[in-house]
Amino acid sequence: MAVWSPFSGSLSDRIEPRIVASVGMALAALGLVIFCFIHIAMPTWQLVAALIILGLGAAFFSSPNTNSVMGSVPREFYGVASATLGTMRNVGQAISMAIVTLITSLYIGNTPLGSNAGMLEKGIKLVFIVFAITSLAGIFCSLTRGSIYACNEPDLEFNDHK
Repeated sequence: MAVWSPFSGSLSDRIEPRIVASVGMALAALGLVIFCFIHIAMPTWQLVAALIILGLGAAFFSSPNTNSVMGSVPREFYGVASATLGTMRNVGQAISMAIVTLITSLYIGNTPLGSNAGMLEKGIKLVFIVFAITSLAGIFCSLTRGSIYACNEPDLEFNDHK
């Protein structure tokens, strides 16, 4: 992600950011789908490949998404937009961890993690299925948002408040 995010941000300056972000979301979804088939004997190379795809997806989503959000607000609201974007990112991470915790506790309950590896594996698969489906839905949400180029026109409503 650290290597490819600057490239994807630059790419989103030349290509519609929602398209680049949607491709990133699709790559992330692909990585999660691969993880849906995780099992104890899964080869390390498959795990690494899935992590690389997931990282590329995150890189190709994050920078263009930020570009799209920041490009859709007037300059005087950059601080609010940036704070809202950061808050939504943190809320998403917190909700994701709550979902992981809920599913894990439903599958293994109070038993020690090492004593019930089969149920832990099933719980982990369900977590990846839930997030793969969520990411697939996110692709369509990302594609349906408006064009950044349409948002750069002067907005009389914002100009009236100066």
